[in-house]
Amino acid sequence: MFTIRKEIPTDIDAREALLDTCFGQTRHTKTSERLREGRLPARNLALSATAADRLIGTVRLWHISAGYKGGKLSCPALLLGPLAVSPEYQSLGVGSALMHASIEAATLLGHRAILLVGDAPYYARFGFSTEKTNALYFPGPFARERFLALELVPRALEDVQGLVAATGQLTSMPNALSQLPQAA
Repeated sequence: MFTIRKEIPTDIDAREALLDTCFGQTRHTKTSERLREGRLPARNLALSATAADRLIGTVRLWHISAGYKGGKLSCPALLLGPLAVSPEYQSLGVGSALMHASIEAATLLGHRAILLVGDAPYYARFGFSTEKTNALYFPGPFARERFLALELVPRALEDVQGLVAATGQLTSMPNALSQLPQAA
C-alpha cells in the first residue's frame, strides 16, 4: 500500500538519496539534468510516493520551451524526470501510479505536452512516443530513440521544431528543493 501526494520540503534528503540509489552519480551529467539545474519544478507537479511514512518514489515535471512553432520562438511544454522508485517497491505499480498522477495533474493544470528522455517501451504504455520529437533536439548529447513526447492537447507539438530550452523559475539557492511550497 502506498500513497501519492505533492512533494513537500521534508522529502528533500530522501528524494536525493533515492535518485542516487536508482541512477548513481552519473545522473548529474545528463543533458536533461542541465535543463533542470538551478530551477524549480513546475508548481504542483512534483509528486512523491510514500509507504509507512517513507519516500519510495518520486517524479517531477519542469517548464521548458520545445523549439519553434509557426515561426514563434516558444512552444511551452513540460519535461518529465526523473521518475524513480525504491528498488524494493519496483514492479508493484508505484512508477505507473506516479506517471498517471503526473499526467493527470499536468492535464488538469492546462499544460499541452510532456517530453522526456527514457525507456521507450516503458513510457509507451502512457502514450509517449518518438513521433513528435523528430524535429526537436536537446542542448547536448541525448539518445534520439529515448527522446519521447506525449501531447496532452491534440496537435500541441504539430510542426514544432528546434532546440528544447529550460524556462522554469530560477532559484538562487544551491538546493532548489528547499524552496518547494508546503502542500496545501
